[in-house]
Amino acid sequence: MAAGRVIVYGGRGALGSTCVRHFRSKGWVTADVAQLLGDQKVDAILCVAGGWAGGKCSSKDLYKNTDLMWKQSVWTSTISSRLAALHLKPGGLLTLAGAKAALSGTGGMVGYGMAKAAVHQLCQSLGAENSGIPSGAAAVAILPVTLDTPMNRKSMPDADYSSWTPLEYIAELFFNWATGVNRPASGSLMQLLTSGGETQAMAAM
Repeated sequence: MAAGRVIVYGGRGALGSTCVRHFRSKGWVTADVAQLLGDQKVDAILCVAGGWAGGKCSSKDLYKNTDLMWKQSVWTSTISSRLAALHLKPGGLLTLAGAKAALSGTGGMVGYGMAKAAVHQLCQSLGAENSGIPSGAAAVAILPVTLDTPMNRKSMPDADYSSWTPLEYIAELFFNWATGVNRPASGSLMQLLTSGGETQAMAAM
């Protein structure tokens, strides 16, 4: 079986690094966007860039934090969508990083909620007709609650880690979807629900 090719956008972060390691362990080739040459196409594009910032509408940092969230989530997702249109193989996979919190109001983190809701809308648009992504390709957004990252553990040392989603679970999920195993329909928003150390991916209604 020929090695697959994957672009991991945000590969320096905790989730991105885990995805890079996982795909490499399966014999796939990862690449920086700048290293893509000519008409070479990839099997998957994983947009795992993002971040978090709080802030109510009364916060003095509202504008700054909202701008940051837009750059970290919406622009990276938009760029990844464009890369998919240009470099993804027909039948390939594009993943985006949404958030379960953004399915409803996020009063204490307005900018974050707005940005993630925009990512959800983008994913649904990519799954619609005439979106511009290649034939048979699927765009799927994951909607986690809290990822089990070193930074989250450091900032929330007393939290219940058994309710946090392991990065390895997501990397394996992406690999399965990239190889056509239990891949959701294009445009799907997939909640990642973790309880007691067990995670399940469930479509948002």
